[in-house]
Amino acid sequence: MTAELVLYEHRRAAAVLTMNRADKRNALSRGLIASLTDAFRRAKEDTSARCVLLTGAGPAFCAGMDLSELSQTIDAPDRGEIWQSALNLAKLFDLIYTLPKPTIAVVNGPAVAGGAGLVSVCDLALANAEAKFGYPEVRRGLVAAMVMPHLLRHVGERMARWLLLTGEQIDADAAVRCGLINAAVPADRLQSEADAWVRSLAAGGPEALANSKDILHRLSHQALSIEDAAQASATPRLNDECRAGLKAFFAKQPAPWEPSTP
Repeated sequence: MTAELVLYEHRRAAAVLTMNRADKRNALSRGLIASLTDAFRRAKEDTSARCVLLTGAGPAFCAGMDLSELSQTIDAPDRGEIWQSALNLAKLFDLIYTLPKPTIAVVNGPAVAGGAGLVSVCDLALANAEAKFGYPEVRRGLVAAMVMPHLLRHVGERMARWLLLTGEQIDADAAVRCGLINAAVPADRLQSEADAWVRSLAAGGPEALANSKDILHRLSHQALSIEDAAQASATPRLNDECRAGLKAFFAKQPAPWEPSTP
């Protein structure tokens, strides 16, 4: 029997969505993106869910895009698949960001690339103190276009530029200090702290929470449309630099543009 890609359960007043590809560090395959989209739509209509928690199975929250799956498409003659995959992820990010119910990223381990993007589109983020965050896309010849507006809102332009241009990872304490997440706690307190946040959110009126989120969304500025952000993410996947970067990544070799060590 094939395991469900997203586990859906209720805990207290929350719908808990668990990305269930632990063997792949919950990498965002086309199937997982589709399952997450279905799960968030279900949570939106779930009258017993006052808020939504997103977490990952196993030791990682989410390793970002499934690069092995991506590598199979960049040489394919049908380039429309690359565009459609990028658009589907952009739509998932927008669905989470605009969901009328509060969302909490419960980060149980590393959250990088698209995984850090998932954290940035949730309303609140709580992490295991050992979690790491980063946007290494440029090191593969990719561009983290979809997450840029969300990252900028949280951390400001100076920190966003450092994360996006260097590809360096930061620990949970640094993520708290720069505003990427709200809090970091020891692993054994992660669930109990998340439950406390759920109780706080459930004390708010559902309509008041939805209206507050709607106003916050309208006050935020996003220069790119969903389609433009998807296009900006998809376009680099079609060039030689990205192909070379992915080949080097899978071969565990330096990317061809990296300077040689003297």
